Amino acid sequence: MNQIIDFLFEQYRTYETSDIVLEIVAVIFGFLSVWYSKQNKILVFPTGMISTSIFVYLLFKWGLLGDMMINAYYFAMSVYGWFIWTRKVDETHVTPISRVNKKEKQQSVFIFFATIVFVFLVYYYNDKWNTWTAYVDTITTAVFFVGMWLMAKRKIENWIYWIIGDIISVPLYLYKGLAFTSIQYLGFTFIAIYGYKAWKKHLDKSQQT
Repeated sequence: MNQIIDFLFEQYRTYETSDIVLEIVAVIFGFLSVWYSKQNKILVFPTGMISTSIFVYLLFKWGLLGDMMINAYYFAMSVYGWFIWTRKVDETHVTPISRVNKKEKQQSVFIFFATIVFVFLVYYYNDKWNTWTAYVDTITTAVFFVGMWLMAKRKIENWIYWIIGDIISVPLYLYKGLAFTSIQYLGFTFIAIYGYKAWKKHLDKSQQT
């Protein structure tokens, strides 16, 4: 048991206490954000902005550029999503949950590959292609970029991208020495699965009525 604990949390002995506290706070607000997203509540965005802003600071400090860019993008898309979710499509209704159309599928593919190119250039410029995690970071960043964009537009398919990205991120962050963040993504995986089911139920019900 002690060996498992040491494996998960040994790296924190070299971290500043303030950084550990900040990571825990960011994880808590991250959980709240995903939970509110599952519940289809607007609080997904302010809680997410608190979490991502903390992670941007920590990840920049720790030199994890790909992860930092993901969270910076999340913050920007949270501002956009907050606007979209509260925008009225008529006098009484705000933007509803819906499925992606053909144009949005094409846009998703473009965002995915454009992100891969962008992250590659950032890592190449900063000479970060020195570990296998850089390649995985590139893929997960692209997956999460598409997922966040679709969530901001209130598209049910966003959950599929979150599930895929979260599953990859659990062992990835554990390998990077961020045990709390790894646990966060494990929790995110289960919430995303239930989130997809909840949104699908809501969408099916709205289509019937």
